[in-house]
Amino acid sequence: MKSNYSFIYGLFLMLGDFLALVTAFVAAFIFRVSLSDVPIANPIGSVEYLRVFITLLPFWILIFGLLGLYNSNIYEKRFSEFGRLGLGSFIGLLFVVFYDFLLIDPIFPAKLVPIYGFALAFVLLVIFRNLARSIRSTLFSYNIGITNILIVGNTGTSDELRQSLRNSRQSGYRVLGVVGDARRQFHVDYGSFDEALEAITPKHPINGIFQTELYSLEERNRQILDYAQENHISYRFIPGNTELFVGNIDVELFRNGLPVIAVRQTPLFGWGSVVKRIFDIIVATIALIVLSPLFLLIALINAVVGDGVFFKHIRLTRYNHRFRVYKFRTQYAKYDGTTPEEAFALMGKPELAVKYRQNGDSLPNDPRITPIGSFLRSTSLDELPQLINVLKGDLSLVGPRALIPQELEQFKKRHTILSVKSGMTGLAVVSGRRDISFEERRKLDMYYVQNWSFWMDITIILKTIRVVLARSGAR
Repeated sequence: MKSNYSFIYGLFLMLGDFLALVTAFVAAFIFRVSLSDVPIANPIGSVEYLRVFITLLPFWILIFGLLGLYNSNIYEKRFSEFGRLGLGSFIGLLFVVFYDFLLIDPIFPAKLVPIYGFALAFVLLVIFRNLARSIRSTLFSYNIGITNILIVGNTGTSDELRQSLRNSRQSGYRVLGVVGDARRQFHVDYGSFDEALEAITPKHPINGIFQTELYSLEERNRQILDYAQENHISYRFIPGNTELFVGNIDVELFRNGLPVIAVRQTPLFGWGSVVKRIFDIIVATIALIVLSPLFLLIALINAVVGDGVFFKHIRLTRYNHRFRVYKFRTQYAKYDGTTPEEAFALMGKPELAVKYRQNGDSLPNDPRITPIGSFLRSTSLDELPQLINVLKGDLSLVGPRALIPQELEQFKKRHTILSVKSGMTGLAVVSGRRDISFEERRKLDMYYVQNWSFWMDITIILKTIRVVLARSGAR
């Protein structure tokens, strides 16, 4: 009953990566040796070059494996895979160059060959990985490679899992049914695990089990786990309190060898917080230097046609710390410190407050906004002064959105969001900005806090650049 499709796909990726690397370095040899008129430093035969390089390639593939590029947790996430391909290509190149340095006879005919090879390898690897992903999706549409799963537990998590996997072409999973107590509020297909096995196994093999609740009778839980182990299929348990098992988890042996799970609110601590702070300082400094002409131009225009240069407002960041955030002013100063309802009442147009709320906290031609303010908001240029907040340590480049205290009071789990520094950008910005609800934005903030990684920060920054250039969700 065990599904071998993930193994086959991983093997396919290894073979494709191998061929992409060979093609890249063969092409690099041809470009430099055969197509260039510049004399080469080391006259090496093409056969000898290819023989040595192919001998080294298994070590390069091993580096990819150590980086998780054949793990479904990586290759199913496009941006994560993209970054690790770049890192793996660079480390592999260093390995080959170091090997060349140790040998008496060089393996490269010229210094530009490994550089050409590295650039071509990365491009070909990305193209192949996207092609492989497209082929797999096509096979899914023909029911090839689909993983059949059984969900055990009548909980909201089971219902959410079923909904998220309903499109098998995208997810690669087919839900064969849900086992649970039919007297509860969520839909179930089978009243017991035995009933599910009797109905399903004659028609479909079960490749995996997701259990979302533990039964009071230990025998029932043991039956499910034993079935998975005896039939060599995957078993995953999703706790009802999912927030308990996200973030950073350590398993340690307590007294008498008792295993204890220690859960932190976020993995962003220790070396991670140090690296993140250093990264913030370096990037913010470079950005302020590079963008200083634009910064000064906007300040000058705002001083002339706006209603002042800067807008300062109290926001919340890590550990409930209040700080003054800086932005280029985009609304008239007389409306500072007022809610939309108060501002529109002040101008004698209370009906606009209703339209503002109905339109998802936005209003075309908002009369509170200055002429230059609309442009600054749509291009997100009003956010530039927050780089000063980053240097001061009030903000990070990436983090939960910095909110005013009154806004965050609406969210029950604000203590989790405030366990890390707020950020200039974040998951909510790259996932729709104001096109998604306040509740959804806070859920994305929660996910970031509990699943932080340095690579996630890099991914969000790259996506933010794309979102800003496209002006997606900016209002």
